[in-house]
Amino acid sequence: MTTPAVGRWATAGPRARLLAVSDLHVGYAENWALVRQLRPSSDEDWLLVAGDVAERPSDLEAVLGMLAGRFAKVVWVPGNHELWCRRNDPVQLRGEQRYRFLVDLCRTLGVVTPEDEYPIFEGEDGPVRIVPLFLLYDYTFRPEGTTAAQALAAAYASGVVCSDEFFLDPEPYAGRAAWCAERVRLTEGRLAALDDTPMILVNHFPLVRQPTDVLRYPVFAQWCGTVRTADWHRRFPVRAVVYGHLHIPRRDLFDGVPFEEVSLGYPREWQVRGLPHGLLRDVLAPHPARTP
Repeated sequence: MTTPAVGRWATAGPRARLLAVSDLHVGYAENWALVRQLRPSSDEDWLLVAGDVAERPSDLEAVLGMLAGRFAKVVWVPGNHELWCRRNDPVQLRGEQRYRFLVDLCRTLGVVTPEDEYPIFEGEDGPVRIVPLFLLYDYTFRPEGTTAAQALAAAYASGVVCSDEFFLDPEPYAGRAAWCAERVRLTEGRLAALDDTPMILVNHFPLVRQPTDVLRYPVFAQWCGTVRTADWHRRFPVRAVVYGHLHIPRRDLFDGVPFEEVSLGYPREWQVRGLPHGLLRDVLAPHPARTP
């Protein structure tokens, strides 16, 4: 099969751009081939990487190290796959320890993480604050009228169960929902303390539930976010929201705020649909967007 062009971004002008991508899944050779092509069009371009780069820390290090050598600044947030720990993984760290290990790894590469000071990108229309988030999910994107236990049981009965249930250990927290609650609490406090500089929120999971309405298997939505963040794009001075996880690249407007799903996804997905928005999304570029 012919490898598609990496994206229309390569023909843009020399202005500094804020680019974004997620779900590179470089464990697939076809994806690695695309990722190796990624280059900025100016020395000032920044790159936002919204999680699920790789499952093994060594692969994450290889990808982010390469990108950090090409882009003026790289910002990373963890996806669920980076938090997985399989039996054959050389790094047998789980839960919070694994996350902190990955943060330290990124810092050695000069890559910004959710634990660092939020950097300011100087765009053509003024400064924007880049806010990388690590929030997880809490099973609240579940079918209406069901409990978390009922929704999970329905998922198992249907055979549609996220692999996080087997590979994403939440220790030392009682569960992934408890870890999510703590991350939301900590992050909300940081956001509330910021000034009114416009923000670009970057998270692996969508911050609102509406994008999950198009999932092929709606029961999977319970592993896709939390209702606790549903009003963040209204409460805070948010210019745009960047996310991935769904493997459904799209652009939407919610309450006038652009939401950008910037996934590459698995080869079996992008080889069928192509790369309709290019591989790297220019977050601050004007564009038409659907308003659900």
